Amino acid sequence: MTRLLISSYAAIADTIRRHQPSHMLTLMDEHVETPPAILPERHFRIRVHDIVEPAEGAIAPAAAHIEDVLTFARTWTREAPFLVHCWAGISRSTAAAYILLCDIRGPGHEAQIARELREQAPHAQPNRLMIRHADQILGREGRMVAAVEAMGEARIVWETEVVDIKVLADELDG
Repeated sequence: MTRLLISSYAAIADTIRRHQPSHMLTLMDEHVETPPAILPERHFRIRVHDIVEPAEGAIAPAAAHIEDVLTFARTWTREAPFLVHCWAGISRSTAAAYILLCDIRGPGHEAQIARELREQAPHAQPNRLMIRHADQILGREGRMVAAVEAMGEARIVWETEVVDIKVLADELDG
């Protein structure tokens, strides 16, 4: 059994020290250096702002960003945890985690994954634009969008805890 970790930027160092992930996905508009414990080729950065509609002066998540995230995540051997983070650990990172779990588990699990994400991360507010792109790329016919919308309102938090989602062995075959 391995794990997918969701973290804020502030918790990266402690999360790496405690969980020793092999891969790290950064979803921020600022440049983030690769931590010494992560091999450079196992740190992927997507420089986007946390927006759901294009805005002047901001970088909106695009379909190409999601395709790149999926390509990178598919290099993960699942022998150690995978860390995904954004600034607060609330929107971009929870969207990426949801997208990766949907890709790993395959079609038909979108609603269950969204329910598990809400249970594990009551603060999660997955970026809707990222979800819309992933839904199209993965051919989910609106199921990912609907599942995230059905999650309901997120709990308001000032600072997030690291979310540790277990990826079960039988899910790795799908």
